[in-house]
Amino acid sequence: MGLWNFVKNAGKSLVGSAEASEAPAEDVLMKEVSDLGLDASGLNITVEGDQVKVTGDAVSQEMKEKVILAVGNVEGVAAVEDKVTGGDPVFHTVVSGDNLSKIAKKHLGSANAYPKIFEANKPMLSHPDKIYPGQVLRIPQE
Repeated sequence: MGLWNFVKNAGKSLVGSAEASEAPAEDVLMKEVSDLGLDASGLNITVEGDQVKVTGDAVSQEMKEKVILAVGNVEGVAAVEDKVTGGDPVFHTVVSGDNLSKIAKKHLGSANAYPKIFEANKPMLSHPDKIYPGQVLRIPQE
């Protein structure tokens, strides 16, 4: 559980979003989660200004982390408060010059472990080379 910061203006733009100073409405965020094929059963998403709160019991630690990223990497979201049962995720915020190999070397000890990070961030990532500064990625834990 914790508060995870995101780059407010760097995320995915969703149709139906309010204004850029606020996060999209709960139903828009739930549709994004659903469209990504993530199982949010047992989770509740609420929005206050530019902050999103995720509460409840996730079906798995992996799904908890993916839902947090799916709603956090959306334009207008500055932070996601994690009130979901389970362990604390490990995230990495992409900076200019990053690629999955560099991130894998930093967090997993080997640049060749980048496919693990790519797989851990599907379906939010469609290609290992399509990351952007400000994006938050999930770092898989053994």
